[in-house]
Amino acid sequence: MENEKTLELIQLLQEIASKHGEKAAFSTSFSFEDQVISHYIFTLDLPIKVFTLDTGRIFPETYSVLNSTRERYAKTIQVYFPKTEAVEQLVTSKGASSFYESIDNRIECCFIRKVEPLNRALRNVNCWITGLRSEHSENRQQLSVYEWDEKRNLQKVNPLINWTFEEVKAIIKEFTIPYNVLHDRGFVSIGCQPCTRAIKEGENFRAGRWWWESSEKKECGLHG
Repeated sequence: MENEKTLELIQLLQEIASKHGEKAAFSTSFSFEDQVISHYIFTLDLPIKVFTLDTGRIFPETYSVLNSTRERYAKTIQVYFPKTEAVEQLVTSKGASSFYESIDNRIECCFIRKVEPLNRALRNVNCWITGLRSEHSENRQQLSVYEWDEKRNLQKVNPLINWTFEEVKAIIKEFTIPYNVLHDRGFVSIGCQPCTRAIKEGENFRAGRWWWESSEKKECGLHG
C-alpha cells in the first residue's frame, strides 16, 4: 500500500516521463535508493532511460544485482564504460592504484572511470534523475528535489532527497526488490571495490568512500 511519499514519487516520475519522455534518464548504482526508483520506473513502464556506469572496478555483488534487476523487471539497463584509451594511459603512466597517492590522482581516476562516461550518458538528455538523499552527507543537505546542473545544462531531479533510510528500506522489503547484499555487510555507499569499505558504528554515511582521505567533502565529481 502506497503512503504519501510513495504516491508523490510515482506522480513525480510520471510527470517527468510525460514532459521529457526518452529525454529523461535515471542513473543507477544499484543502491537501496536507486533500486526503489528503478522499481517504479520499470513497474509503471515509463519511457525514462535507466543506465549505470561500469568503471571496471565494481564489486561482483554489484554485477549480481544488475543481473537480478534485469531478470526481475525484464527491462533494459544501459551500461556505460570508461574510454579504453584513457584507462590504458592512466594505468600505464601511473600504475593501477594511483588514486591512493593523492586526492588529485583520485579525482583523475574518478573522472576517467565515472564522470566522462556519465557525461556521455547524459548527452541529449533534458532531465537527469538521481537517488541522492540529504542524509547521505552534509554536502547534500542543502539540495532540493529540483536542481539545475549548470555544467551539463539540464534539469536534475532528486525524488528521494527528503526520504529517510528507513523509508527507503521499507519499500525494498515491501516489494522484495533486489538489492546489493553488501548492504547487509555494513556497506552503505557502494562504488569501486578499492575505494569502498563497510562503515563502523557511529561513522557517517560517506566514511566508507575513499576511506584513506581526511577530507570532509568526499565526492567523485558526478554530483559536483
